[in-house]
Amino acid sequence: MSEHPTRPLLVKARISPARWTWLAVGLGGIAALFVIRSLTAETIDAGLPNQLQDLLTLAISVIVESMPFVILGILLSIVVQVWVPDTWIVRLLPKNPFARRAVISFLGMFLPVCECGNVPLARGLMVKGFTVSESMTFLLAAPILNPITIITTHAAFGWDGWVLVGRLVGGFVIANLIGWLYSRHPDQQSLLTPRFAAECRVTPSHDHGSRWTESVTLFVRETSVIMPALFIGSVVAGAIQVLVPRALLVTLGSNPLWSILAMLLLAFVISVCSNVDAFFILPFASTFLPGSIVAFLVFGPIIDIKMLALLRTTFTTRTIVQLTIVVALLSALLGLVINLVA
Repeated sequence: MSEHPTRPLLVKARISPARWTWLAVGLGGIAALFVIRSLTAETIDAGLPNQLQDLLTLAISVIVESMPFVILGILLSIVVQVWVPDTWIVRLLPKNPFARRAVISFLGMFLPVCECGNVPLARGLMVKGFTVSESMTFLLAAPILNPITIITTHAAFGWDGWVLVGRLVGGFVIANLIGWLYSRHPDQQSLLTPRFAAECRVTPSHDHGSRWTESVTLFVRETSVIMPALFIGSVVAGAIQVLVPRALLVTLGSNPLWSILAMLLLAFVISVCSNVDAFFILPFASTFLPGSIVAFLVFGPIIDIKMLALLRTTFTTRTIVQLTIVVALLSALLGLVINLVA
């Protein structure tokens, strides 16, 4: 795939019965979690086992934390696809591929959405003309290089231990390295799921009504894709948090290497929004080395259990596995460097 291919055309606005079915599954599953949690809370004496109660609480907390950003991401995606003039974003970006990806890394400063909302937004950018590698660069950089994340990280750590600088610089470098690596792929479209790749190739239809109608159709379509993934990812994340003893992870914190590996595992298991994860990890700062804290703050917004489910709506399993391994290795290397200089 060339670095600057002809821009894919807007997908035809059409909602299949399967879309409605998946939308019902996603919304129904999320609603069921809240109903079950509410009913068991009222009958706590004869309620569910503690582990199941904890699973429900953790899954619901992930949904409550993620939902506003998911909706915001879908709305921004619609704005990009329907309301922004064709080629406007692509035309404003530099032609040089390295400078282009560097600028894309900072789009999060203007689109401050956490990692959950970035998935639908990245899908919209690909439909609008971004290459897969450019979309990946945005997807990896935006949760870290956005004003909310910067403010909360500074509020939690200040300038101590290179945590803030390491997170921002590390996130930028890793996102651009990943973008460069996948820009060398001979067929970037093969990195996408067949369904999403087909959506990017569909010739636009001009007989489906106004932009408002098209916006509503896109909202339903994106919601039908993202909501089931969010429901399943939240339940799986809650289950693993219940089953994996956190005390085991904490005991590893004093070793330069094991502390990084433990934090990468913790970041993968604990699905915390990038906008608030600095406050979550702050209590661990007294027992874990700075490099491991930075590794957590860089790896977590890119790869965790919830994100795997969301990424699967767009990328093939092979692509996600490769992405996970490379990002984990780069995050670990970043943590080791921070441990040496901090």
